[in-house]
Formats: sequence, structure tokens, C-alpha cells
Amino acid sequence: MLHFECDYACGAADVVLKALVESNSEQHCGYSEDERCERARAIIREKCAAPDAHVHFVVGGTQANLLVIAAALQPFEGVLCAETGHINVHETGAVEATGHKVLPLPHKDGKICAAQVREAYEKHIADASFEHIVRPGMVYVSHPTELGTLYTRQELQELSDTCHELGMPFFVDGARLGYGLAAMPEVDLPFLAKVCDAFYIGGTKVGLLFGEAIVLTSDRIHKFFRYHIKQRGAMLAKGRLLGVQFEAILKDDDYVTLAARANGMAQEIKQAFLNKGCQLYSDTIANQIFVILPDEVCDRLGEKYAFSVWEKLGEGRTAVRFCTNVTTAREDVDALLSDIEKAF
Repeated sequence: MLHFECDYACGAADVVLKALVESNSEQHCGYSEDERCERARAIIREKCAAPDAHVHFVVGGTQANLLVIAAALQPFEGVLCAETGHINVHETGAVEATGHKVLPLPHKDGKICAAQVREAYEKHIADASFEHIVRPGMVYVSHPTELGTLYTRQELQELSDTCHELGMPFFVDGARLGYGLAAMPEVDLPFLAKVCDAFYIGGTKVGLLFGEAIVLTSDRIHKFFRYHIKQRGAMLAKGRLLGVQFEAILKDDDYVTLAARANGMAQEIKQAFLNKGCQLYSDTIANQIFVILPDEVCDRLGEKYAFSVWEKLGEGRTAVRFCTNVTTAREDVDALLSDIEKAF
């Protein structure tokens, strides 16, 4: 079985695995307060052009999301996001378990806009019972989104401007950020550091064995942040492993270079389906592709390939997702392209 159902089915990129092996005999203090993590933090601050940014390392994306949200909100506040947002549909109520309600908004191609944020905020304060209703306290978006789409620079700027005008932190989930940076270079790390109060550089889905680097530009969110990390069970004793991996993948720009390779292979797969007359469920330019297939084609491909069933559409059609990642083998993609040709 060849795996295209997610972008974390494989191990680490070679450059990361090599760094882990070479550093294995080193001894460091724990909890990400070691020299390796400090070197990684310095690289991240430099690449973000944000020398005063606070950088924290955690193991996974759900940890990053719930930690930032818990640290940013008052007890009576919730977080606005797209109804398809990861925190709303794929985290088993992790944010709600911190005591904060997720406040979903209708999406267009997985995205929300600044006008929706303003409308939700103004609707709340105009309600005569506003003190009896969860207050919108921050905005969460993903880049890329759950549907693989990307926010433009203008869209993110407008969201940021609106959030800050209304006094709400703006948070970008970067679980797949490397693929977004490669596909849309105008939304780069310095821009994100400028417009976001918090974002994270995803590693688990972009070449690391595990790990996310949370970047906080808001001192208010940063205050007591390590207490939140510890209380939520997210403080890794062998924290140096996170620093080693991020230093390895970021120092020579492998993070974006390897992601660009994955994006290119995903687009080849998309084009192969388009050549067979398939419709797209969501048109994307990064490493996730969403295509509508006849059920019999799903069955044929499913004999050899793992992919995600996204939505049963009826009338013998199913929307599916194929993902590539930084370690996807060229020969696996070639095999899939060949079998797509035969499956129709």
C-alpha cells in the first residue's frame, strides 16, 4: 500500500534525520531551554525579521492551537474560525476542553474574510444580551486551509487590520506552512510576523519527525506561556530534539525547497485527474489535491493506494484528497500517475 492520505505518513527528511543521529550523544538541559533550541530560535527570528519574537517548541499542531488560544483569551471569550477549521472539526474539542468555545463562520473555499469577522463582532456587541453570550475574542485561520487553499497577502492583511482595530489577536495555524510558503512566496515569514499576533511553523507535516515552532509577537500572549505549556502536558523533557530538527530544516532553506518539490508532485497528480475529465472539489496549488472521482475509480485505486475520503457526494461520486509530503518518493508518484491512467 502506497500512502497519499496525509502528509505525515513517512518519517523525517534526510537532513533532519542526519542531524538527529549526529547530535544523539550530546547532553543538554531539558524542556527546550538548551543550546540547540536557542540556535533554532535565533534562525527563526532571523528568517522572520523579528528579533523580539518569542519562539516556543511543542510536539504537535493540536497542542500549538490550544495553547495559543488558551493563553490569548479571557475565560468568557471564544475564537472565530471557518466552519471547516481544524480546531472546529478535527481536534476532538481540544479548544473547548480549555474552556473556550469555537465560534465557526461560513467559509468560501475554506477561508473566512475580514468582513465576516467585523460582522460577528458587531453582532455580539449590538445584542442586548451580550454579557450572556460568549464574546468573540480572537481569530484563527489556517494557511494552507483544510481545503488546501491559500490566503492572499491582501486577505491576511485585511484580517489582521480588522482584528487589531477590534482589539482581537490574529492567529495563523501553520501546520502545513512550508507548502504555503513555497506555493505563495509573497506570504513569507517576515509578513506573517508583521501581521500575526501568533503563528506557527509546522514541522510534523513538513519534514520533521514531530514538532511545531510557535512564534509569538504579542507580549500579552507570551506572558506565562510556558506555564500553559507545562499545564497542558506539552513541555517535552528532551526538548533539544525539537531544536535540532528545526535548526536542520531551516538553516539552509530546506523547509521551503523540499515543500516546493512536494507541491510539484501534487500538482502532477491533480493534472493527471484533470486529463481524465475529473472535476476538482477544491482547486489548490500546494501539496493537497481534492478531486471528485467515480466510486468505481476510488475502488480500483484503493486496492493499492491509501487516500482520504473527504465527502460522499451521492450519484456514485466521492470527493477524495491526495497528499504529498517532503519525503514522498518520486517512484511512488510515478506509479500513481500510471495507475490513474489505467483506472478510467
